[in-house]
Amino acid sequence: MANANRQFQVTDPAPLHALVHTQPLATLVIAQAGALHVNHIPLYLDPARGPHGTLVGHVARANTVWPLLPQQAVAVFHGPQAYVSPSWYPSKAIDGKQVPTWNYATVHAHGTLSAVDDADRLRAILHTLSERHESHRPHPWRLDDAPPDYIDKMLRAIVGIELAVERWEGVWKVSQNRTDTDRAGVVQGLTAEGTPGAADMAALVRAV
Repeated sequence: MANANRQFQVTDPAPLHALVHTQPLATLVIAQAGALHVNHIPLYLDPARGPHGTLVGHVARANTVWPLLPQQAVAVFHGPQAYVSPSWYPSKAIDGKQVPTWNYATVHAHGTLSAVDDADRLRAILHTLSERHESHRPHPWRLDDAPPDYIDKMLRAIVGIELAVERWEGVWKVSQNRTDTDRAGVVQGLTAEGTPGAADMAALVRAV
């Protein structure tokens, strides 16, 4: 990501944190003994913990990654993405010198990943995760809805993980390198696609 076009880089923490909040499923990667370990884990951001916040979640105790911790890690969060056809650019009619591309928004959180194997802290992690994903529902599920012995059994089957973020990187590649006319063509083309993903990208192209 460090080699990304500066025009596409986002350094303001607010949109980076917002993407993490709306797209919490992270691709979590660590390197250990020459091997890459990749997991897909929902994480929530605690912005008050550490200078750059802490990402928190859990894995199954059977997952082979947590005994390797602590380790340096990167969590990748993916926002809207969409194919962009060169036929959407009005400038194509001038000289035809246009090619396809792909628009996307993504966040990388770099830091130290550690394990949490304490029942009280694990319970707090589960409580926060369920609150974040259930609170908007008419009848939100809560941890106390399940029998205590069942929750205790589930707690024994998981291990918490925390990524103390040391550096954030964001890239919003949303046609900033095009003229206003071509950007309008991209918005029109994406809108005509009629898919939620294309609509989300059209909104980003308008906004950035």
